[in-house]
Amino acid sequence: MPVEIERKFLLPGPPPVEMGEGQLLQQGYLSDDPERTVRVRLAGEQGFLTIKGMTQADGLTRFEWEKEIPADDAQELLALGLPGVIVKTRYRVPLEGNLWEIDCYQGKLKGLWVAEVELASAAEVVSLPPWLGREVSGDGQYTNAALRRIVATNEDWRKALPR
Repeated sequence: MPVEIERKFLLPGPPPVEMGEGQLLQQGYLSDDPERTVRVRLAGEQGFLTIKGMTQADGLTRFEWEKEIPADDAQELLALGLPGVIVKTRYRVPLEGNLWEIDCYQGKLKGLWVAEVELASAAEVVSLPPWLGREVSGDGQYTNAALRRIVATNEDWRKALPR
């Protein structure tokens, strides 16, 4: 069974590293059931359909199945999905043998920065850069499915989320 194992951290702002050119992502949800989410993502000229299971007790591991779909299909599914499409720029930054994905959210989530690193196992030890903020791995409030709800309701994310 395919799994995703990752750690996630808040950032106080852009990290003090060379990030290069980012990729604009739009993502929405066809289902945000806590036990299984169905995400649609448009990344440039590529579309993706992803199903994720519930995060396990370790706070790091969950089922993830993803398939590439035509960008036109992804655009149509985004329009069909639940209210609240997330827009963010993703930067991929290699550091000390790991690839960090740094997301700069836009629109109603402007000012929110999150860094993630995928692991080979939940026991893997990662060198953490000093510019990381609070770890939010396993905190359901910081999943993109939860952030979608904030976008859909026009809440101020700074008031809705613990920092």
